[in-house]
Amino acid sequence: MSLIQPNSLLPIPSGTLDIPNLPTDEPPLRFSLVIPTYKEAQNIPKIVQQLSQLLDAEIPGEYELIVVDDNSPDGTWKIAQELMCDYPQLRVMRRVEERGLSTAVIRGWQAARGEVLGVIDADLQHPPELLLKLWGEIRRGADLAAASRHVEGGGVSDWSVVRRFLSRGAQLVGLVLLPGVIGRVSDPMSGYFMVRRECLVGRPLSPLGYKILIEVLARGKVAWIGEVGYVFQERIEGESKVTWKQYVEYLQHLLRLRLSLGHIGRLLRFGIVGLTGVVVDMGMLYLLSDPNTLGLPLTRSKIIASELAIINNFLWNDCWTFGDIARRQPGLRQRLKRLLKFNTICLAGLVLNVLLLNLLFNVFGINRYVANLIAIAAVTLWNFWLNLKLSWRVTDVQG
Repeated sequence: MSLIQPNSLLPIPSGTLDIPNLPTDEPPLRFSLVIPTYKEAQNIPKIVQQLSQLLDAEIPGEYELIVVDDNSPDGTWKIAQELMCDYPQLRVMRRVEERGLSTAVIRGWQAARGEVLGVIDADLQHPPELLLKLWGEIRRGADLAAASRHVEGGGVSDWSVVRRFLSRGAQLVGLVLLPGVIGRVSDPMSGYFMVRRECLVGRPLSPLGYKILIEVLARGKVAWIGEVGYVFQERIEGESKVTWKQYVEYLQHLLRLRLSLGHIGRLLRFGIVGLTGVVVDMGMLYLLSDPNTLGLPLTRSKIIASELAIINNFLWNDCWTFGDIARRQPGLRQRLKRLLKFNTICLAGLVLNVLLLNLLFNVFGINRYVANLIAIAAVTLWNFWLNLKLSWRVTDVQG
């Protein structure tokens, strides 16, 4: 029997941010959905109503909604508490001492009774109706089901160019620092997902900022991931909470995870090898194209220089950076396959590199060597991302 009385607030869990096993003093539920809130008084009645209607039709009596409010000055927690009379599956937690979306989600999960744990924003930017599609992925066996703006059926409704750039840029930085985590899903910035409790039990969490999904992917034991496309809607009521502070916290979170998960040595070796490739590229470009040497056309020289740099990088990476992985795939045939894959990915970046070099040199009149450095820098993240995802598949190996 539940110890929670009607209209009473949930006690706030304390201590470390780890997810406990299901409580034994009351029967478990199939699903617990946490709704973290701060100043969402206008939206909370709508989101609770819509979610309740959906889940009542799908799993009646086998779910709970948990509003975790950070002591909103507009009384969001009070409004949610008043709704409990009409929605018996609703529970409310009011946090006074702690702050932050990620910790709010985890505190809600700690108080939850569900075998599957989920999170959704309260501002209706996450379409509630998508919840049933996510639940369908879980029913099919997924450990984690995430809503994504970057798969079929996904997108953003009315974002500015700056906001799109910041979102994609943040994801790209994540791929550089944590390719084995960020690269597992198409939209690691998503705050709309559900995960099986068993994937998180016994795994201490230490989130920072808003991006709880990254923490779950990094710390949890998640094998099968399902993704469902959705269109991110613009906020109708209330005010956006996205500020520069959230981007700074995101970077801090990535760095903290990077340090805790290891692989720093591999990442540094990859960077050093990249620098040797720059030396080869620049040296060969000078030898081939400079009027005082061979004087070949710039484009032809650039292609040859880049190909030699790619071969240089592959050999060093195969022997040094990822040597432990390469030794598990011995033989000339396997090495040639890795070289072909590595070369194909890098040549895709070379096309962009050549276009940028010619644009900067022939159109803007920038010195050929300065232009080449700019072009190299512009495609470095592109090459780094694709190679880590597709060449050695180093993200799947624990170093």
